[in-house]
Amino acid sequence: MARKSKIAKAKQLKTKFLRALESWKKPKFATKVFNVCSVCGRTRWYLGNFDICRICFREKANAGELPWVRKSSW
Repeated sequence: MARKSKIAKAKQLKTKFLRALESWKKPKFATKVFNVCSVCGRTRWYLGNFDICRICFREKANAGELPWVRKSSW
């Protein structure tokens, strides 16, 4: 449960940050916004294009679940 709450908190902070940017205000605490993996909640090695961490990226890429991603060597 700790990971799910961490993911939910990160999404909430990110939406607040984006709303503040839309209203042309500088966010009060910009350093509180951090990226987490949407699958496992990991904060390090986050890939923003896919919204997941490197471990989940590798698992999904090997399973063929990510479109336009394939191995570079055979």
